[in-house]
Amino acid sequence: MLRHMRAWHAVPLLVALTIPCFAQRSVIYPLVRVADFGIGETQEVELSDRFTTTAKLLALRETRDPIRNAIRKAEVDVEIDGIKTTLSCGNYNLPSVVGTVEVDCAVTGGYAKDADIRREPWGLDKDARLRFWPKGYPYIKPGTFVYPVSQRWFASDTQMSNEPVFVDGGEIPSNKSIYYHTGLDLGGAEEMVDVIAATDGLVVSLGDEILSGQENDTPVEARYDVIYIRDRRDWYYRYSHLHSFAEGVELGKRVRIGQKLGLLGKEGGSGGWSHLHFEIKSKQPSGKWGTQEGYAFLWNAYQWENKPDVIAVARPHHFIAAGESVTLDATKSWTKSGKIASYSWKFTDGSDASGPSIERKYDTPGVYSEVLKITDDHGNSDYDFAVVQVIADAASDEVPPSLHANYAPSMGVKPGQPITFKVRAFRTTHDEETWDFGDGSPTVTVKSDGNADQHAKDGYALTTHVYEKPGDYIARVERANQRGEKAIAHVHVRVEAP
Repeated sequence: MLRHMRAWHAVPLLVALTIPCFAQRSVIYPLVRVADFGIGETQEVELSDRFTTTAKLLALRETRDPIRNAIRKAEVDVEIDGIKTTLSCGNYNLPSVVGTVEVDCAVTGGYAKDADIRREPWGLDKDARLRFWPKGYPYIKPGTFVYPVSQRWFASDTQMSNEPVFVDGGEIPSNKSIYYHTGLDLGGAEEMVDVIAATDGLVVSLGDEILSGQENDTPVEARYDVIYIRDRRDWYYRYSHLHSFAEGVELGKRVRIGQKLGLLGKEGGSGGWSHLHFEIKSKQPSGKWGTQEGYAFLWNAYQWENKPDVIAVARPHHFIAAGESVTLDATKSWTKSGKIASYSWKFTDGSDASGPSIERKYDTPGVYSEVLKITDDHGNSDYDFAVVQVIADAASDEVPPSLHANYAPSMGVKPGQPITFKVRAFRTTHDEETWDFGDGSPTVTVKSDGNADQHAKDGYALTTHVYEKPGDYIARVERANQRGEKAIAHVHVRVEAP
């Protein structure tokens, strides 16, 4: 009976949730509820609206690639209040509506078992982790969380939770240990993008220093490029690879939501590509500290702040041997109107296709970047890129080069405004990078250091470009190695009308 009452109960509560409450240092109770399940296990889960849901984990499937035996896709069959459904786990998936709740699967046991047991990041002792929200609720409380970088959504490469490492060269077949990423890597232009406090909180670690009392039984791991902030949920937020810290950020002092913490960089264990590693740690059902998957929280925050009409999603990346096929998937894309009128693909070889999912075979080693365009029923469009890494064969460690391309500024760009484009190659020092800015202007050639020294201040090659007219532009950059294997990358630049 209680479950049928939620329809009228949730509306006034949602209104109350939108009222910021920064005047007090009171505890913030998360809207998400987390439960870990063994296969066949049933649990009653109390939701944030005080109602309960009954959930059962029916089955688990983890699909591994034949090259590294790394998990590329995980699915769980669940039963929620008598309704059976299948959930895809992690990797850019948002919670799914099942009856009167929304639920996601953050991680499955295989990811934890493959990890170094000393550094298992999830704190997961069972087969799968499910997270629950009342249907129609935000994933995180409005007014308590903002997007942590000053750039557009997917402005550059990303590395989300559960993705095997790719950008810095981690996909090597002979590597026996598989490093699945946790947290959220948001690529961007080094020293040109502000890193922002996602929440109010206390600075408990700044560089190599840790606040007294935070050394034990916390997830804090100090490093010269890292800031940890603890918020009123008792969640710890890690901001890594910062180029520099902002003035006014001090150990033991509070920061305000939206306050600048520093500049995005590639310091520490970045692998040489410039990005913010943003990760939330919280106490998990196992009693251990573990990653609180944050993709849905970033999604909420970006939409609240920027109110996009459409968001194209063609990720995660793919890793195959020559002669194999992959499915390019655009079904994670979103429109405010609720209707995607068209999915258009433009491939590296100049061919094209349409549809939400495309099967495509790759015969030649290289790193491909396939262009997705989605358009809603009102004519609004957005772009994203499906990256496909193709190696010669499953036994070869001769991995093709890759590129990290980025630009700044990425928001509010006007005609005639100079834009800085940066690129860095990985796994080769041969040849040069060539930019085509997508507006009919001549190509431009630059040369990065090929990640010879990952922390080199001039590791990225940069150039500037000006777009003279408003519009959406797809800038392309490419570079080959000594075997002739080519890496291609794209970025989407939106130039607004003056």
